[in-house]
Amino acid sequence: MEYKSPLPQRLLEARTRKGISQKELGIRLGMEPGSASGRMNHYEKGRHSPDFPTLKRMADELDVPVAFFFGEDELSAELICLIERLSIKDKKKLILELTIKP
Repeated sequence: MEYKSPLPQRLLEARTRKGISQKELGIRLGMEPGSASGRMNHYEKGRHSPDFPTLKRMADELDVPVAFFFGEDELSAELICLIERLSIKDKKKLILELTIKP
């Protein structure tokens, strides 16, 4: 069974939500203006995958955690974003609440 990476779709979603073009995102990441749109398009089409440092810069620029790009479905991706916004204390509390069985 072949699995498709969720990264291309998540990248497209995050960029669209932020309201910026492929070219603008690429330029913000330090890519040459002439190739920025093409490189970003390759990432969004799944032809190429960014290395981790590039992925981290993308996440920072798009205001999402890196793990968002790997959410297997939309709900999981959104939960990743919500959990990332919690304080350490609240994350620990959530873990306890979810692991305690009645």
